[in-house]
Amino acid sequence: MAKIYRDINVYDAAMERYRIVLEEFDNFYLSVSGGKDSSVMLQLMAREARAMGRKFSVLYIDLEAQYKATIAHIEELIDETKDVVDEWYWVALPLSLRNAVSAIQPKWICWDRKEQEKWVRAYPTRRKDVILCTEDHCPRGFEEWFFRGMEFEEFILWFARWYNLKHGGRTAVGVGIRSDESLNRFRTIISESKEPYKEYPWTTRIHCKSELLNCWNFYPLYDWRAEDDWTAVARLNLKFNQVYELMYKNGVSIYEQRLCQPYGDDQRKGLNQFKYLEPETWEKVLNRVEGVNFGNIYCRTSLLGNIKSEKPAGMTWEQYAVFLLESIGLYAPEVRDHYYHKIKTFLSWYEKEGLTVRDIPQEADRKLETAKKAASWRRIARAIEKNDFWMTSLSFGETKRDVKRLFELKKKYHNIILPKDADSKSLKRIAEKLMEENDEAANE
Repeated sequence: MAKIYRDINVYDAAMERYRIVLEEFDNFYLSVSGGKDSSVMLQLMAREARAMGRKFSVLYIDLEAQYKATIAHIEELIDETKDVVDEWYWVALPLSLRNAVSAIQPKWICWDRKEQEKWVRAYPTRRKDVILCTEDHCPRGFEEWFFRGMEFEEFILWFARWYNLKHGGRTAVGVGIRSDESLNRFRTIISESKEPYKEYPWTTRIHCKSELLNCWNFYPLYDWRAEDDWTAVARLNLKFNQVYELMYKNGVSIYEQRLCQPYGDDQRKGLNQFKYLEPETWEKVLNRVEGVNFGNIYCRTSLLGNIKSEKPAGMTWEQYAVFLLESIGLYAPEVRDHYYHKIKTFLSWYEKEGLTVRDIPQEADRKLETAKKAASWRRIARAIEKNDFWMTSLSFGETKRDVKRLFELKKKYHNIILPKDADSKSLKRIAEKLMEENDEAANE
């Protein structure tokens, strides 16, 4: 479907949409993320609302693993629009979010009290001009529909329903998406199955499950491009998130700049951005959810550093051991195969003693496991977690063949092992020798 151009520029078209919304709807709120699109949307809405003498609300969902620059920008926007925003909802609730970096934990819950010691940030500071929504304190009526672990997308719909019931009449919900940014966003705009408001193509009626709400999403910037955002920022002297400046200096094109959550489907880009743009946040982000530590070991330090992962409650020790091997294989298949052959030899020894693989228990007596006198899948999984190349936890020792293999792998993986990450004297000794050779080669 070809893009239809009008005889006015995108700025004038957007301001016309704001006027229509402010004239025809009874109440309004904008869904703001701190990204460039929603930030421009909010500041332009504020301009038109001032001119028309109207006020509106703002919904900001804090996903915990946010850039410090994003939080600073949100606070900046609160101050910038306080004369026209009558309710600013800052949501810091335990919502379920996509985790694309782990096959065993496809979702993670932000602001989860059970994981509080791992939080990337503490709860936002309370402000008089903000309605802070946490597990301790939420607006009246939230208790009727909100629950811990609620899907992000589901929360958006229920909040729209709650807001409309609270204010009555027709509600307009501003969403700062552009159709040129992704195919899914384009489909949102041109979908023939949607119900627009009075045939305006930049609006969509909201459904909450089977209930038809008296609410419409509106997309004032749907036909904008990235350069339109930045032209508006420059010409109108709008506020913007400083993390974009850092991204640009880091070589990220304005067409590729995203404020996606770090564990989403573009997780590699997200994690790398945190590493370079806010290194002080990097460690907390990496250790926040299951599965990220594998990337941490490979990208940040040595490949054979301890994984320090945790077995999910719904997985057996055997399944967990297999998962660890598969995860290591994503980064270094040679290391995975090395461990596989060690484990195979370990199991073969017990088979000679009359214990088949099917008979290996998930867990054995801890004292016997520690003394290396009992086989169990927990013992095998823990050996992989330790990432000890010799696999001493399974009763193996250093061999000339293993040492030779380490030196061979060093040619491919420059960060195969660092002395500080070695958990045995013999492995540390080899790591120091590898480092010496690396330094000598660098000086030649």
